[in-house]
Amino acid sequence: MHPETLTRRGFIMGGAGLAAATLSGCTTTTAETAEPVIVPAGSPVLATMYGPVSEERFPLPAIPYQKIGKRFHRQMVSDPTGERPGTLIVDTANYFLYLTIEDGQAMRYGVGLGRQGFEWSGRGVIQYKRQWPRWTPPDEMVARQPELQPYSIANGGMDPGLKNPLGARALYIFQNGEDTIYRIHGSPEWWTIGKSVSSGCVRMINQDVVDLYGRVPDRAPIVVTSLPGSVAV
Repeated sequence: MHPETLTRRGFIMGGAGLAAATLSGCTTTTAETAEPVIVPAGSPVLATMYGPVSEERFPLPAIPYQKIGKRFHRQMVSDPTGERPGTLIVDTANYFLYLTIEDGQAMRYGVGLGRQGFEWSGRGVIQYKRQWPRWTPPDEMVARQPELQPYSIANGGMDPGLKNPLGARALYIFQNGEDTIYRIHGSPEWWTIGKSVSSGCVRMINQDVVDLYGRVPDRAPIVVTSLPGSVAV
């Protein structure tokens, strides 16, 4: 399925439908099985959205979403990007990731970003996706941090799991047919959402990256940019 063919109904899961998907391992909901329900920020359903997920390969613990700014909770918003439906946009100015849909709407997630000097921006595609990926830090990172040598490419990387820096899912960003080395990925470090702490990648709450993974096909376009203005809520 191409991004431009995805409909609002096929993209949006909320309320009981989203809760059921979360508890069942986040099976993708199709247009034939669920009507769209927008989950407002602060809704009690957040306890389910960010609750424990027992049916994952590595069960996910609950996230204390009350300690994360409401603006970074997963929510449906008016699309501020102007991009066509099915596009991912990482807004580096406001620490958001948008997935655009039809009717001028977008699903918005809070993200953490790379420290100064490690950022990447531009247009690319999600070349492929992985559930519970292995982490293989690039040689340049291992050279800066020798303690990562056991997880080097030569040593086969780090096994999947709750402590793996790529978390429950990873989406691999390519540009002009080449791997940028940057990923959208899960992270157990929920407290880093809204901050610049990682070595260049776009990190998400594990429950959010599981949700995003189910909505985004391979080859989906992605834009990493700084949107004008700021968002208060």
